[in-house]
Amino acid sequence: MDCIKKSKILEILTNKIYNKDINIQMKGCCEMNKTKRKIFETSMKLFAEKGYDATSIEEITATVGVAKGTLYYHFSSKEEIFNFLIEEGMKLLQNSIEIKTSKLPNYIDKLKAIVLIQIKIVMKYEDLITILLSQFYGNEARNQKCQKHVYEYIRKIEEIVKEGIEKKQIKNGNPKVIASEIYGLIASCLVYKLKNEEEFDIMKLYREFENTLIQGLEI
Repeated sequence: MDCIKKSKILEILTNKIYNKDINIQMKGCCEMNKTKRKIFETSMKLFAEKGYDATSIEEITATVGVAKGTLYYHFSSKEEIFNFLIEEGMKLLQNSIEIKTSKLPNYIDKLKAIVLIQIKIVMKYEDLITILLSQFYGNEARNQKCQKHVYEYIRKIEEIVKEGIEKKQIKNGNPKVIASEIYGLIASCLVYKLKNEEEFDIMKLYREFENTLIQGLEI
């Protein structure tokens, strides 16, 4: 009876987190006009497929079908497009986490919500995640920007883990290690998606992460 009850509660919680989740949209992208959005989305796709360095302004304008002057009217440079992309992407991730976790009193449930939102963002914004991960390493300004945003995001998870440990809701451990491990699921999720595109299922993957990682943090 206890097992059935626990399973039912888990199902309700999962459906609540998933089905009633906030609308995962890049706010800045939604506010763009049609031409600017097309430039932005095309750039994101090319950066993900070819890499930042290998993508030229000429290729972006040719793919979009606009003149260089039109692109420069909306973005001053390729670097500005990249910076806008990373800032909007990380803002989306952080805001999604903050809104959802603030509604959950239990800290294990907060971590479950984080994992599920990360999976959903990888599913919806695969190109964004590919760019973020590929540009994380290096010493260029854009690499440092990616590092700064990622570290800020990990610190937010770290704070949640630390508070959960202090409230005796999360098993004692190193919050920095646990937070980095949870963030690392983004890369794991992307690799799994690329390798198993046809059978990629958000809830199945979520439950695997829950069973292998989150349950190990429960007291």
